[in-house]
Amino acid sequence: MTDASQKARAEILAAMLPQAAFDGWTQKALRAAVKNTDLPKGAEELYFPEGPLEVIRFWSEQMNAKIKADLAELDQPSMKIRDKVTAGVLSSLYAIGPHEEAARRAMSRMSLPDALGQGPKQLWSAADTIWRAIGDTSTDVNYYSKRTILAGVIASTLTVWLSDDEPQKLKARKFLDARIANVMSFEKAKWDFKKRTANMPNPAEILGRLRYGGRKGRRRRRG
Repeated sequence: MTDASQKARAEILAAMLPQAAFDGWTQKALRAAVKNTDLPKGAEELYFPEGPLEVIRFWSEQMNAKIKADLAELDQPSMKIRDKVTAGVLSSLYAIGPHEEAARRAMSRMSLPDALGQGPKQLWSAADTIWRAIGDTSTDVNYYSKRTILAGVIASTLTVWLSDDEPQKLKARKFLDARIANVMSFEKAKWDFKKRTANMPNPAEILGRLRYGGRKGRRRRRG
């Protein structure tokens, strides 16, 4: 997609956010948003042919870009993993800015049957963005478990964040700290288990010897 197209999409999104706060994420609201830009009539069909749900996806992509940029500015080598993860989640939440009502409406829109898969995909993408931005290189089952767990943390904290009316979001931040502590405890438990069992024999190998080793022994005796 060209820079001009990206700029046009960003303009429509900026106009759509306050519109969606009042009218929801509807095609009517999208058309009204385009009228508030300098783009020609019908521009929504060119830049967002899939309608409001595509605008929500684009908003999510923009927030992920903000997460990546924010984390890149941190002195990560001097930080603990839990602090880096927390910073990533907070970046995703602060990226909502003054558009909390639009975010609530977006959550409601994505709960409808035609969009049930979009919410989980966006949460997974946000979690993946955070883990990659802090240098996670896992490729085994940890790759999926880390992102699945963090996506759950983001989802639950987002709900508390949007219901916290305090400017400092103290309730939501306390909730996030507790969730991150749970994640880190789980990761520590997994690591401790791997260390304790690192030198233990592989059960599959033992069973294999019992099954096939015995047969070889019997063949030798028969010979």
